[in-house]
Amino acid sequence: MLLKEIALELQGKVAHLALRMPISWVNILAGPPVAVDGRTLDTRTQWFLQLLARSGQPAMHQMSVIEARAAYDSFMMLLSGRPAPVGEIVDRTIDGPAGRLRVRLYRPAATVARLLPAILYFHGGGWTIGSLEGYDLACRYFCARSGCALVSVDYRLAPEHKFPAAVEDSTAAFRWLSSQADGLGIDPARIVIAGDSAGGTLAAVTARLVRDAPQPPCLQWLIYPATDLGYESPSHARCGEGFLLTRADIEWFRNHYLNDLAEIADPRVSPLRADDLAGLPPALVYTAGFDPLRDDGRAYADRLSAAGVKTIHREFDSLIHGFVGMRGVLQAAARAMDDMVAGLRHELAQLGR
Repeated sequence: MLLKEIALELQGKVAHLALRMPISWVNILAGPPVAVDGRTLDTRTQWFLQLLARSGQPAMHQMSVIEARAAYDSFMMLLSGRPAPVGEIVDRTIDGPAGRLRVRLYRPAATVARLLPAILYFHGGGWTIGSLEGYDLACRYFCARSGCALVSVDYRLAPEHKFPAAVEDSTAAFRWLSSQADGLGIDPARIVIAGDSAGGTLAAVTARLVRDAPQPPCLQWLIYPATDLGYESPSHARCGEGFLLTRADIEWFRNHYLNDLAEIADPRVSPLRADDLAGLPPALVYTAGFDPLRDDGRAYADRLSAAGVKTIHREFDSLIHGFVGMRGVLQAAARAMDDMVAGLRHELAQLGR
């Protein structure tokens, strides 16, 4: 295991050096631009994918769950950039539906407000991989740049805990945060429910399940969410190979998460299939142009708008799925994350007017 960790660290250092080459070199090394559906892949991202293909790293769906979890956390920690300064990080456990549930609370530095807005964050990883540790750098960044407290949730993972375990944990985490907000220095009227990929799905589902709560979330912040696990939209065919997240990976995750494919129709699995989306919190929905989940995220934004929910959708058309974990090596990913945080801060400011 030690040799494997050393190899991963060396790969990460080589990737950092290669991706910091002058863009004129990268343009030559990466070859002709890659275009799909009228979108052109970011050149450094194209070069990154080529380096990854040459690394010999097996695809996610070719790994065991244990191997995939270790590889994903290493990937996130190597490529997510330097730790952003925050004021405090506290680990604790709360009561969950099946026992104690870990959460990690981040507070921004130099805050003067008594009660802070908060982001309740569900990490990505296909409901199968991902952890508080793997997402630590991304969560530090979101906390520091947004000025919000952030609570990261270590929800139960499949295949040990299949659907609906993650949904139950996510809903319980929101209800806990809402009820304990004041004692935590958090404004219960300004809790943003957020996540990326599978975590974006959990955020969307939880927002619907708690919309009748005494104090529902003030905002949904959904980053390339999976909104229909039928996986039939055109982007699954057009972007299902060659852009990090593949069709085979997606099916690997789905097979671990679901008890039976009949559960795809359950709106707690596929929020796009919910009958009624009216009355949900305003939503910021972000998608990536070279992502199999692209069209599903856009379709969910359209459904929200049609239901009368204030919704802003933005596509980062040159990026791939998973860019939240690539801030340290891809400038386009770093700019996208800056833009997403700016959008969040703007919407929170509007709520105060």
